Amino acid sequence: MVHVVTFQAETRTGAGPASRLAINVMAPPAHAQGLASREEMVRAMLRTAADGGVGVVATRPFSDMERLLGQCWPFPSPFRVTVRTVSAAEGLDRVEARARRSLERMGLPRGEAIMVSSATDLAGAEGRALWDRLERLRDMGLFRRIGVCARVEDGPELLARRFRPDLVELPCNLLDQRAAVSGLIEGLAGHGISVQLRSIFAGGVLFAPREDLPAHLVRAGSGVSRARRSLAESRADPMQAALAYGMMLPGVETVSVGVPSAAELRAVLAAAHAPAPDLDWAALALNDPATLGAAGSSAVSSAA
Repeated sequence: MVHVVTFQAETRTGAGPASRLAINVMAPPAHAQGLASREEMVRAMLRTAADGGVGVVATRPFSDMERLLGQCWPFPSPFRVTVRTVSAAEGLDRVEARARRSLERMGLPRGEAIMVSSATDLAGAEGRALWDRLERLRDMGLFRRIGVCARVEDGPELLARRFRPDLVELPCNLLDQRAAVSGLIEGLAGHGISVQLRSIFAGGVLFAPREDLPAHLVRAGSGVSRARRSLAESRADPMQAALAYGMMLPGVETVSVGVPSAAELRAVLAAAHAPAPDLDWAALALNDPATLGAAGSSAVSSAA
């Protein structure tokens, strides 16, 4: 049975770099046998996150992860929790019902933010009606903020002017710096919109050998190799450099990272607290960063 989580009155915002991490707890691997084993793995990740001062847990309405989180929250929980919508193609009633169900499955009386999972849902004919539904959920006290998960290609500035979200999530990393160099992040922040970064590890590309790059990134192989060589010559750890880059950008509130295990989360926490390396950040960007757009996962070991 899912227990109701009591939240502390104050979060750890401002307590350190970890408070600016939004972790997406990934499903335990297939080799984890039995419900008890899977729950213990999730509990270990949440304990590690709580002890490390992580501020936000980001969730998605897939698999049974929400139910597992509901079984495993530390008590009292220090986390602010964000929830993603299902596709608007499933119907507005389904979007609203599933958002409510997400909170129920996690045993939460309310969430920090409800995130539109794709900006294209707002660009369609039902965009305004969808936003009205989400505003109603916010006004009822089920969520404190409303956000949008967008790409640079979606024209987030126009969406922000039309809907005035509280939060926009964008991809940005060492290899794809478009959201930063274009002024998009600072522009959104200047209008009072919080910005969360995703894909901070560039789909795991910074950690994978060139021969293991997916097909859509083969043409970017030389640029990836150049960036990795530059990091190596500077004796900079790729994970530390990636997190330092995201966290130093003006206007960035949080950085989203997928974590499949407590051990990998500990590595992320250590990297987040490490001193920022002295690098020529602009020189690390790919000439054609849009090629990274096909990398969809956010796990540390693959596409975080």
